[in-house]
Amino acid sequence: MTLCHNSSKYIYTIFVKNHIMTNNSNQSRVTIKILNQMKSKSEKISMLTAYDFSFAKIIDEAGIDIILVGDSASNVMAGHETTLPITLDQMIYHASSVVKASNRALVVVDLPFGTYQADSKEALKSAIKIMKESGAHAVKLEGGKIAKDSIERILQAGIPVMGHLGLTPQSIYKFGTYSVRAKEKKESDELYHDALLLEKLGCFGIVLEKIPSILAEKIAKRISTPVIGIGAGNKVDGQVLVLHDMLGMNKDFSPRFLRRYLDLNEEITNAVKSYSSDVKSGKFPSKNEQY
Repeated sequence: MTLCHNSSKYIYTIFVKNHIMTNNSNQSRVTIKILNQMKSKSEKISMLTAYDFSFAKIIDEAGIDIILVGDSASNVMAGHETTLPITLDQMIYHASSVVKASNRALVVVDLPFGTYQADSKEALKSAIKIMKESGAHAVKLEGGKIAKDSIERILQAGIPVMGHLGLTPQSIYKFGTYSVRAKEKKESDELYHDALLLEKLGCFGIVLEKIPSILAEKIAKRISTPVIGIGAGNKVDGQVLVLHDMLGMNKDFSPRFLRRYLDLNEEITNAVKSYSSDVKSGKFPSKNEQY
């Protein structure tokens, strides 16, 4: 199937205008322009993952700037060992749920493994499918120079793209480990130039994952594109965490960069035990909890 870049760009532009103008919220939607203004004012950008309506509604109302519908859904929602198994249709399912709940945050969706690596035409088809069927505002994909053609083609269609460098989970079998990337000079130099390339191509943001903080700071200072870190130190323009990790729902994952703000694993466990006990003892429902 042949895709016309100009018509795709026009259709997407009209979609975005209608989406923003018909939003029911009184809050202003976070846009790419606002993110750029935040960087210029040295105002930090907050970003979290979400995969469903209920959690997305909570974090959107709490004031998160960007919601990432990450392919980490493969891990935390589906129980897979890696992010590789999740499909495009599954990502769209999660994304559409998140978009319905989001009145303020910019919603970015990961292009899953296998939907953009083969060729740029396939990448564009995948990106358009996400935008049309989920209502999301942008896509994110991994890689620098190796993803250049795909990024260019998606951007030409008017779809905003966020890049992702450093530890790229879709390449985990290539790396063989989740350890810190770009510690050696060769890889560090390659990553630095990939970041410059992503800025030149027109990516509106770049995620830097698990790289030395000195390198992340150097990149953030060098480019005008907002840089979001995860395990990349505090000298970048913003931070992202996986929601389930930050809330303490996953106790099997404890990297140095993770700060747990709640222990929902324990809270939920105790709540379920109390409920089960009350049901078995006849304490629930009480007289005030029935008709």
